Amino acid sequence: MSEPVFPEIRVGNGFDVHAYDADSPLRLAGIDWPGEPGLSGHSDGDAVCHAIVDALLSAAGLGDIGGLVGVDLPDTADAASTGFVQLALAKLAAAGWRPVNVTVQVVGNRPKFSPRREEAQRVMTELVGAPVSLSATTTDRLGFTGRGEGLAAIATALIMR
Repeated sequence: MSEPVFPEIRVGNGFDVHAYDADSPLRLAGIDWPGEPGLSGHSDGDAVCHAIVDALLSAAGLGDIGGLVGVDLPDTADAASTGFVQLALAKLAAAGWRPVNVTVQVVGNRPKFSPRREEAQRVMTELVGAPVSLSATTTDRLGFTGRGEGLAAIATALIMR
């Protein structure tokens, strides 16, 4: 009996959530959002980047963001989460994988995402080195995002050898 042959293409999902922090600047999808409350977290709290990291790593079976950068290390305090995406991409490349595309949906009442969607997609596409599609939705006032307590991001990544 021969060894099973697995496809050289995989899909992974990632999810991240952060509470709003009015004392911090908002960094989301690698860009600054002046006038919006920031996101709490050990790093800059960029939930889009964090969800992308988890989606990429899970697709390749390489763990998650906590195993990549830790959640309480002094080196990552207030760090730009775009650097975490770069670390995940390096780990993927070392394992022989590369991203094909990524999609992320932001769930929350703010910021209003559509006016800056194209800019955010461009920044994230350049960072990932593959097309990144971004969308946003609300929860019609249901749950913590609907109450305006924070936001969430859900990512799906397609990778190949």
